[in-house]
Amino acid sequence: MNREMKHLRWAPAMAVLVGLLVFAGLVVSNPALAAERGVAIPDPVVDTPLAAKSAKQTAVVAGGCFWGIQLVFQHVKGVKSATSGYSGGTLAMPAYEDVGTGKTGHAESVKITFDSAQISYGELLKVFFSVAHDPTELNRQGPDTGTQYRSVIFYANDEQRHIAEAYIAQLEQAKSFPSPIVTQVVPLKAFYAAEIEHQNFAKLHPDNSYIAANDLPKVERLREQLPSLYKK
Repeated sequence: MNREMKHLRWAPAMAVLVGLLVFAGLVVSNPALAAERGVAIPDPVVDTPLAAKSAKQTAVVAGGCFWGIQLVFQHVKGVKSATSGYSGGTLAMPAYEDVGTGKTGHAESVKITFDSAQISYGELLKVFFSVAHDPTELNRQGPDTGTQYRSVIFYANDEQRHIAEAYIAQLEQAKSFPSPIVTQVVPLKAFYAAEIEHQNFAKLHPDNSYIAANDLPKVERLREQLPSLYKK
């Protein structure tokens, strides 16, 4: 059974479990589960100003299954495209099955192309940290475990590295999360687009039980918590 089928197999049970936890009040008292509902965090102190005119830039991040990360950033103002793929490993041109073994070093990643006149790199990171994933989970994200699901910011230049590192330090100092941030900040060496069946998966399959339980709530958190950055 491949990983995609495993996702779909456990999803109904997970949705029931989460519902029972909410009913029992355990979600509120559990810091890890609370973090998965989204965290209100401050704007980055270190950031680049919006460009004077439209200009395309890219950002690459990883934080769990790429279906959900891609879906979230497809709903962010100023984002022109979000592509699921693989970064951070040693294998050239990896396939989904390769990355799923956890032996390639790659993380399921998303390349974000954005208009720097509409949204800054720091604002993208605010979405990444606050609603797109839980940056305190090490080598996992929710029920998905393995280094391929680790939290990573792949910087393209020194400016992106500086903004990312400064923001993590700011959030740690502010104690924005109940546990330490484990997000890696590493240079982007390569990004490999995932297979066509993984592109826009969440957008095309909103009724899928895994998507409904894990990814659609992220978009709702974006709409509620960061309305100025949300787009339909």
